[in-house]
Amino acid sequence: MANITQTVGRRKTAAAQVRMIPSSTGGKITVNKKSVNDFFKGNLRHATTAMQVLTVIKSYGAYDFDVTVRGGGITGQAESIRHGIARAVSTLDPKFRVLLRKEGFLTRDPRAVERKKSGQPGARKRFQYSKR
Repeated sequence: MANITQTVGRRKTAAAQVRMIPSSTGGKITVNKKSVNDFFKGNLRHATTAMQVLTVIKSYGAYDFDVTVRGGGITGQAESIRHGIARAVSTLDPKFRVLLRKEGFLTRDPRAVERKKSGQPGARKRFQYSKR
C-alpha cells in the first residue's frame, strides 16, 4: 500500500499510534480494532474529542484511520488520538496545518500529574501541623 501516513499523538501518559490509509469506502476510524463509539463505550464527550480534528477540516472521507492507543485514562487516550490524527492530517495540505495549529490540535499538551514528594501525603498537600 502506498501513501500510508503514520504518526504518534501523546497526552498525559497515553500514547496513540495513528495510521492514515487512503480509502475508497469512506472514512472509518478504528481504535484498538473497535469503532470509536464501541471503544469509548458510548461516552459521547470522549468520542467527539477524538474526532474533533475531522469536524474542523470537513474533508476526511478519503482516509481511514487505524489507531492503537496505550496507557493513561479515557480522557488522555481521547486527546492523544486527537493529537495523532491532527499530525497525520496536517501532512496532507499546508492549509490544514495552519487551521489545526490555530485550533491548538498540533500542540502537545505538557500538563501531567505532579510527582508525590517524600515527607508529605501528596504532591502539594502537607501533613497537619500541630503547634502544641
